[in-house]
Amino acid sequence: MMINWQEEAQKRSEELLTDLFGLLRIDSERDIEHNSTEFPLGEGPAQALKYVLSLAEKDGFKTKNVENVAGRIEFGAGDETLGILAHVDEVPAGAGWKTDPFEPQIIDGKLYARGSADDKGPLMAAYYALKIIKALDLPVSKRVHFILGTDEESEWAGITRYLEVEPTPDFGFSPDAEFPIINGEKGIASFLIQFEPGLSTQGQVRLRQFDSGLRDNMIPQTATAIVEGDDLDNLSADFISFASENGLIADAQVEDHQYVLELTGKGAHALEPRAGINAATYLATFLDGLTLDPAGQQFVHVIHEHLHLDSRGEKLGIQKTDPLMGELTASPDIFHYKPGQISDIIVNVRFPQGITADEISQQMTLAIAQPTINAKTFGRVEIPHYVPANDPLVQTLLDVYERQTGEKGQEQIIGGGTYGRILDRGVAFGAQFPGRENVMHQANEYMPVEDIITATAIYAEAIYELIK
Repeated sequence: MMINWQEEAQKRSEELLTDLFGLLRIDSERDIEHNSTEFPLGEGPAQALKYVLSLAEKDGFKTKNVENVAGRIEFGAGDETLGILAHVDEVPAGAGWKTDPFEPQIIDGKLYARGSADDKGPLMAAYYALKIIKALDLPVSKRVHFILGTDEESEWAGITRYLEVEPTPDFGFSPDAEFPIINGEKGIASFLIQFEPGLSTQGQVRLRQFDSGLRDNMIPQTATAIVEGDDLDNLSADFISFASENGLIADAQVEDHQYVLELTGKGAHALEPRAGINAATYLATFLDGLTLDPAGQQFVHVIHEHLHLDSRGEKLGIQKTDPLMGELTASPDIFHYKPGQISDIIVNVRFPQGITADEISQQMTLAIAQPTINAKTFGRVEIPHYVPANDPLVQTLLDVYERQTGEKGQEQIIGGGTYGRILDRGVAFGAQFPGRENVMHQANEYMPVEDIITATAIYAEAIYELIK
């Protein structure tokens, strides 16, 4: 039976976009500050989960909601289970949007909204792919569990709970990365660098506050510091000049005899720090040129000396390159300083095989080499993951990609982390096409509409080839 998968996807494009718009209008950022027994990860993620499950129920699929933190859409029958692993949450919208991030708009063929590329657009493409197979009543010999997580962008509590109480698929893919395929992912860990109070906070110029960052997997787009002291008449002018020379935007205000300094750079996904302009490390570099109080000077000097413009961790002594997985990357993403309190920096590291999270934290502490500063792991640690290129799962997905695009497919290993790594035989498959701008985690995130439809066709054929 010859099936024109592109034609099947195109026939459903209007309906797909309508359903996708509904999902994109839900702000589903993890919100444990306002959680409850009913909504352990916040109301937004649960609403997004219920929305997708309700679509599936309307379309005749069997569904299951796992404690409002994860869910499943079921299809087919058989002894083996294909898992399709996606997430309904998104990172914070952040500043710098030209449109409302939760009112999707199509402009010049691009669908703008937070989550359009990561991961609501790809999720909906994969769901409609499953709908196509169901609608065509194609014969299948395996089950499909389309699994939905609700906090992939943070601690993976939802998918972890799912795997504790529900069966794990035998193999599968996550539509949450790039085509042609991602069959290897670096290890991922965040590290908390803590500054114990004790140094003097007195001086002619004093740092009263330093804050930057939204999530430990996002390069901070903005950073703010508050400085007070004497002889600061030229501070604002120097600050604005510094920003201009380095391609950032500066704002300097005087409030109650304090200078409030704000820098705006460029946010990006932490998997490749070179894609952004880290406002926090630039702000610390500027402040390190002043003569601050000892505690404030220590904080900004460590940032300038060990973190600024060092995406490969050389200044922290953690650089590592593996022939298969490539280079380690380090992205300092969250910063908090107040005088007399424990201050901290969170550094997100994507590391290849051949080095461990414990070794990284130990080396960070040694490199900084100050008795009041130490580094330790923060949150979950993901070890490196790899599915060999000759695995039938990888080969099938690449064959489908090549048939539909006419482009040669090859294995890839990335610094990003997807649900694909949950499975021993799990990979990431799309939906960003080669050559497209990577705008995940950035302001003005978008996904080309034609890519959503093309991905739907690719997913439909791929799923069918894996379960027929």
